[in-house]
Amino acid sequence: MDALVPLIEVRNLTKHFETGHGRVEVLSGIDLVIRHRERIAVMGASGAGKTTFMNILGGLDHPSGGSVLIEGRDISRFGGGELDRFRNSTIGFVFQFHQLLPEFSALENVMMPALIAGDPYRKAREKALYLLERVGLSHRLVHKPGELSGGEQQRVAVARALAMKPRILLADEPTGNLDSRTSEEILELLNSLHAGGDFTMLIVTHDESLARRQDRLIVMKDGRVER
Repeated sequence: MDALVPLIEVRNLTKHFETGHGRVEVLSGIDLVIRHRERIAVMGASGAGKTTFMNILGGLDHPSGGSVLIEGRDISRFGGGELDRFRNSTIGFVFQFHQLLPEFSALENVMMPALIAGDPYRKAREKALYLLERVGLSHRLVHKPGELSGGEQQRVAVARALAMKPRILLADEPTGNLDSRTSEEILELLNSLHAGGDFTMLIVTHDESLARRQDRLIVMKDGRVER
């Protein structure tokens, strides 16, 4: 990657929905530059547009206007198949609710992105074993999500998010469903993995103590970035 090219560049990003009562503006002309390996916290009141913004950055939603350039490529112009491949190879997601597949074990859940990408089973398994060891769950490989604690479920979700060595990790309220002690453990895990990794991390949070420990804070209000 060219060091002069921002990892993420958002230009005049807008998002609106049409309802029976008229247009609802969710995002209003956001401009933002994010550099490689930054750790960024995104804060704002409910309804500020944080989740919509993250979903557009991750290719889970389409903007109404503007552009999202990742490594100089405008993902808002990608077709469905191209966007799917890009998302699986470049972006990892961690959600407030773990979104693990309940019928599969921890190991199988973490293997899934690599298998979808076409990696051989053995290679996918080796990756997953390594990542589950990194997140401290090498003793829980065969357990299904329903047999894990909330913190363990989120650790599996973090391992799955990193399975394809993404350039970007998007975490939407990753500690929002956890108690304070477990939240602290997950935050320490994310920051530790970032310190030893090669990815940019954006975390949506309502936790000011979590936000203060990131490199930069972005505050959203009424669909705009205030700082």
